Amino acid sequence: MVRHSFETTLILLIGLAIATLIASRSVPVAWLSNVIVLGLAALKGRWILLDFLGLRAVPAIWRGLVTAWVLGVALFAWAASVARLLI
Repeated sequence: MVRHSFETTLILLIGLAIATLIASRSVPVAWLSNVIVLGLAALKGRWILLDFLGLRAVPAIWRGLVTAWVLGVALFAWAASVARLLI
């Protein structure tokens, strides 16, 4: 198993945050911008949960459940944003 240092994690999270800001400003299609921003947010959330809560060393089933939960939250947020665009 590869051990990630907290410094590496922080640099990656800062990079993902900058990518989120760029994507939210530069993509002209609203629903596509929402997909990109929420996808990056899901990546950040999963990375935070794995590294800062120590879930990288737990069995795969727990990592899978946490990942499914993060993706479920992101998909719910995306569905709400699409519903808002349609109304």
